[in-house]
This record gives sequence, C-alpha cells and structure tokens, in this order.
Amino acid sequence: MENIDQSESTEGATDSSCRGTPTCRFLSTCEGVPFGLADAESIFALSSGHGRCGVAVVRASGPASATALRCMAGVSRSPPPPRTALLRSIRDPISKEVLDRGLVFWFPGPHSFTGEDSVEFHIHGGPAVITAVLQALGSVPGMRPAEAGEFTRRAFQAGKLDLTEVEGLGDLIHAETEAQRRQALRQMSGELGHLYQDWTHRLKRCLAHVEAFIDFSEDELIEDGVLNQVDRWVCDLQAEMERHLKDERRGERLRSGVQVVIAGATNAGKSSLLNTLCQRPAAIVSPIAGTTRDIVETALDIGGFPVLLSDTAGLRESPDLVEREGVRRARERVEQADLTLVVADCADLPSDAQQAAAFLQEHLRSVLPPQEQPETVFPADRLLLVLNKMDLLPEEQRLELDGELRQVSGFPPVCLISCHTKEGVHDFLTVLHSSVKTLCGDPLSGAPTLTQARHRAHLQQCFAAMAQYQRYRDLDLALAAEGVRLALTSLGRITGRVGAEEILDIIFKDFCIGK
Repeated sequence: MENIDQSESTEGATDSSCRGTPTCRFLSTCEGVPFGLADAESIFALSSGHGRCGVAVVRASGPASATALRCMAGVSRSPPPPRTALLRSIRDPISKEVLDRGLVFWFPGPHSFTGEDSVEFHIHGGPAVITAVLQALGSVPGMRPAEAGEFTRRAFQAGKLDLTEVEGLGDLIHAETEAQRRQALRQMSGELGHLYQDWTHRLKRCLAHVEAFIDFSEDELIEDGVLNQVDRWVCDLQAEMERHLKDERRGERLRSGVQVVIAGATNAGKSSLLNTLCQRPAAIVSPIAGTTRDIVETALDIGGFPVLLSDTAGLRESPDLVEREGVRRARERVEQADLTLVVADCADLPSDAQQAAAFLQEHLRSVLPPQEQPETVFPADRLLLVLNKMDLLPEEQRLELDGELRQVSGFPPVCLISCHTKEGVHDFLTVLHSSVKTLCGDPLSGAPTLTQARHRAHLQQCFAAMAQYQRYRDLDLALAAEGVRLALTSLGRITGRVGAEEILDIIFKDFCIGK
C-alpha cells in the first residue's frame, strides 16, 4: 500500500452513464490482455470468505471494473493511481445511497491478478454490508457474479499462472497444517512448474532436431550425429523423470493427509488411544469387547503434518454378523493404511520376556495383511507397535521386555504407553511424528515433489512416449518423432501449455535452414 487518498471531491456526482451502457472518463486498459479476455464479461465476488469479520474484500475484474469504480466510489479522475488505497464512501450506483465507507484499490490490466482491469472494495464485514455492495455491483452494466474459481481461471488464461501454480494456490487456500502450507506455497511460487517447463523446453529441442533431420538431412544441411545427441538428451530426461516419479507419493500424501490406522485385538485400548490423541471422547470406550464396530475417523495435526486417524473394530472371530462386517472393514483399512498402529494389551503378555517377544511377533502377523507379513523384517517405516496399559506391568518386567524387543532383529519400533495414566504418551507422539514426517518428507528440501495424481499419470504417459522414441529410433524415425511429440503433449497437459509454433521457432533458430 503506497498511501491513502482521502479526497472525495467528486463523491455524489450523478452520471447517467451508470444506468446505461458503461462509459467512463478513463478507459479500460485491457489492451495488453491476451485476445479474448478484453471482450470477456466482467465478474465480481466476495473474496475474503463468508461470515462476520472486521474487513471483507469484494473483488471485480473485467472491462466494467472502471465503471464500477467510478459509479460506486465517485472516482472520476483519469485514471486513479494504481495499487493506492483510496478512502471512499461506497454508494449504490442507482440510488446513490451510501452503503459503507471503506478502502478502494484500482489494479489496471495487465498488471493484476487476472491480467484484466480489477478493483477491490475493502469494506466492513457485516452480512448486510456485504450483501448491499454485491447487489450494487450486480446493477453495474456489464457485471455479473463470478463462478467458482473464475478469477483464477482468468489468471491462467492470461498467462499469469500455469496449471501447477493454480493447483498450488488451491492447496494453499485449503492447507490446514504447516507442512501443507509450505508445500502449497512452494508449488504456487512456480518451482514445480519451472521443473516441468525446463523438461518441456528440452523435449521441444529434441523434437525440433528429429524433425529437422527428417526434413533436411538429404540436403546435407544437418550435421551428422544430431540423432546421437537427441538420444543422450532423451536418456537424461528419462533418468530425471524416473527419479521424480520414485518419490513414494510423499507430496500426494502430504496434500491429502497420512492414513494412520489403529488396529489390534479387542479391548487392547484402541479407542482409548484415539481419544488420547484427539484429546476428546471421539470414540466410545467400554470394557465390553467388540464395542467399536465401524470405522471412527478424525483429522489431526501431528507436528505440522496432516493425519487422518482411524479407529477400527477389534480383530477376532465372531458369530455376530455386524461385528464380522466391522472386522472386514478393519482389515480392509489396514491394507490401505500408510501407517498402522498395532495396539496390544500389556496384561495379555507372558511374563517371560522372550515368550512375550514371540507372542508379539505372532500378534503382528495376525494384524498385518498377508502381503506385508515378512519372514524376518517388519516394515518399520509403515508400522508402530503400541503396548498399552504399561501401568499394569512391574517396572522390572518393563525393562526386561524393552531390552528383549530391542534385540529382536527386524522388529518395528515399540512404544510402551498408558492411556489411563498418560505415561509414555509424549515419547509415543515423538515417534509418531518422526514416522509421519518420513512418510511425507520435508516440503522445503530437495526437488519439488508430485502433489497430484494427475501429474503422475501424465508423467507416466510422457515416460512411456519417450520409450517409443527409443523403440522406433532405428526402425521408423517418423514414429520415433511421434513418440517425442506425444511425450511433449503429455508434459504440456500438466502445466496447460503446449504450442506447436514453438517447435518451428527452435528449428529455424537452431539450424538456420536455407541460410
């Protein structure tokens, strides 16, 4: 904000143009906007979210924004200073009734979020004020309410954002944890888009060289070894994409939340653990075995990482049809889990430490799905063993058990806790946070990660298309070139930018054909 202009010498001036076709002393500045946007309808919407608040922001974009600014804020000079706060009385353009008093900002295109002329009204956030200003904007000729996401769509169409940046903006708006905010902000700033743009540029160069070789090699205008250079470029790109795809879905997991499932036998304290982590009675706790029948879910923030925690039915054979369905759902959820918390009751353990370790190994195998039951090593990054009711064990037995479990090769991390006394819960949360962080990765370090299933699908198509180039390179160069073209198209679908004209530009720039 540069300054606040409080002058209102033109306020209240009546102009019949506000009731007819939109004319204005200062014209729309949409000349720099891509073709098609300058003639678009003007849109408006509440941008700051619904509900009572101190300040609400109403945004308008399009050629009629200048008319709205003049008719509703009494701005008649040509034009007002851009990005400067103007303190004005906001008036109804028809009746001239004062609706509110607030700040007005003018953003001439193309230097605005949408690339169009835009105006923002910063008004008081009461529902009546917001409704009155929105109704007033609706009476301005050429204005209509915006559809969901339409401001961002216009920014994309104007070339202000690519699709990855659009998705990053959406993720930032919906981010609920610190790690989600960091990842979304990094993507919105363009890091992921820049990576894909770099790959796109290199693929265009590959395609340009192959097509130039096809068209001009017989005229001896193309150097020998051009295709060998393309081969190296394609191999390098494949290696980079393969590393990018082998990210264990960390970015997608961070975006949607880590699926953590609590599983184990009946009455082990699974629901008590859920309530302890939620710090509220989210699930019913009862000494009656089989109390939990269905999945109980709750969203948590574990050290800045999003977690969707699920409590499940106790795993046992039962004649009850409803309980059997609950057990089936529990096993299904364990198969889908990113991290499984296998809960065991310390009171059920044999007093001998070695026998207790063997008992727990069998317990783990009874909980895990068959494909995750190893001969010797349990998946330590996807599994935590939680021994509940540690307050029932004598101190000496605890120490013996802990020492024995540490010596068992391939055993997952073990946490002794008491949901009743809360002993050991802090240490368990530390281990849980470490596991969740490993599953999500650090959103600020290393190369940007995939955040959408859409990105992964297009990249896999791109990778397969480059394999087509290698398969047909010595058999049919036209089909090989088509593989590169398909790879380029798949990659362009991620950012939303694909252009054949740029291929021709590279051909003539790199080879100077006919010079």
